[in-house]
Amino acid sequence: MEQRGRPLPLGRNDGERRDAARNRKLLLDAAAGIVACRGVENLTMDDVAHQAGVGKGTVFRRFGSRAGLMQALADRTGRDFQEAFMSGPPPLGPGAPAGQRLRAFGAASINRLDVDGRVVRAAGSPGGQDHAHPTQRLVRLHLIVLLRETGVQGDLELAAYQLAAFLDAGLLLHLSEDRGMARSRLIEAWNVLVDGMTGAQGGQLLDE
Repeated sequence: MEQRGRPLPLGRNDGERRDAARNRKLLLDAAAGIVACRGVENLTMDDVAHQAGVGKGTVFRRFGSRAGLMQALADRTGRDFQEAFMSGPPPLGPGAPAGQRLRAFGAASINRLDVDGRVVRAAGSPGGQDHAHPTQRLVRLHLIVLLRETGVQGDLELAAYQLAAFLDAGLLLHLSEDRGMARSRLIEAWNVLVDGMTGAQGGQLLDE
């Protein structure tokens, strides 16, 4: 007779975790495919369930709501981007001068708008960007490190907030879609902002 409170065998727990992770990936892959093909606004829980080959209840049990699904998708795209700027090839990743990496970071963020930017905006809180979210904290920390490496003096934390604000997905999509600003114009504006903070010209630090 099985004892009460006895833990499940490790193999069973591991199997359940693997199944949960596999199902989560399956659902997020399905959601990402729908967003890429039809846009964020056309994503529904029914469509995700159908695409993934599971019941609608499975999607709700996993994510709770459409907002929860969008947040999970935004978190995944954020992790992919984090891997690129933390350990990917230069100039976005390590191995290039800090000023070039700052420029590359902005360009890469702006070039993510088509899919990832819309996902991030859809997952945003009603009050705006969640500045306390771990992804946002990591972005600011990354910007602080790069600013310090360029030799910028002063309040680097506030400077990082200023740079991160320019890359807010909602703002960039407004400028791109509502105001009709070309992506090249947004990238050039980012470069001007970075160069102004770092005392650089054309991506190179000026001599003292």
